[in-house]
Amino acid sequence: MIVITGATGLLGSQIVEQLVQRVPADQVGVSVRDPGRAAGLAARGVRVRRGDFTDPRSLANAFDGATQVLIVSTNETGEAAVAQHVAAVEAARDAGARRILYTSHQGAAEHSLFAPMPDHAATEAHLSKTGTPFTALRNGFYAATVRLLLGQALETGELVAPADGPVSWTAHADLAEAAAIILADEGRFDGPTPPLTAPVALDLQDIAGIVTELTGRAVRRVVADDAEWTATLTGHGVPADRAGMLLGMFHASRRGEFATTGPDLESLLRRPATPLRSILEEAVTRR
Repeated sequence: MIVITGATGLLGSQIVEQLVQRVPADQVGVSVRDPGRAAGLAARGVRVRRGDFTDPRSLANAFDGATQVLIVSTNETGEAAVAQHVAAVEAARDAGARRILYTSHQGAAEHSLFAPMPDHAATEAHLSKTGTPFTALRNGFYAATVRLLLGQALETGELVAPADGPVSWTAHADLAEAAAIILADEGRFDGPTPPLTAPVALDLQDIAGIVTELTGRAVRRVVADDAEWTATLTGHGVPADRAGMLLGMFHASRRGEFATTGPDLESLLRRPATPLRSILEEAVTRR
């Protein structure tokens, strides 16, 4: 049985949908904090069990009988994130899984300037010590983030954000399909995968240009001062630590941490990756 955590989340839910197209539903299990939210999956024959990264006993039950466990990374950061990931890894190993998979990031690195990246690196390091075969999915930066970075650009004509760098923006749907392919073909990758990214890296200047083309209205890239931008966030109620973490994303991109691209995602999908332009077009039409 293949067990997937976080199966009601944005990425996990799409992985499950892709996986049940490749293997029988009764060979798929999900570990979710609220089984009620996965009632639709249960009705389709997927095994649904409660699993909480902060409750090891629940994970033992959720992972029971698993041949593979895919751990979808938590939304926490820092020590809390690593502790939760380690708990899930240990539970998967103790359940006898033949392989443990983890949704890591193309930019995973101990000394990254963006807080989640050291967490991914620490989780990968722990996986390498378990003695169980593992696959760390080195996913590209989620393209859905761009919609948040646009801010009020569609209304004001100005895309205001700190100085940035190129990012290999990659669609959730593409990454979910790739994960399902890798799960269905157990053993395709050992250890960290090559970068699973879109084939190009774009910065916010590029994005402003695409939005201009899509809307027919000029959108200008405006570089904000780091301190002023952070102060604006906190002034709108964003907690200071959250604002600082978001600023770290820009610092990391300036350093080129998210600029890596590669052909492996498209090779897995056997089709072109979803271009950021398509995702922006959807955002523009929904405004």
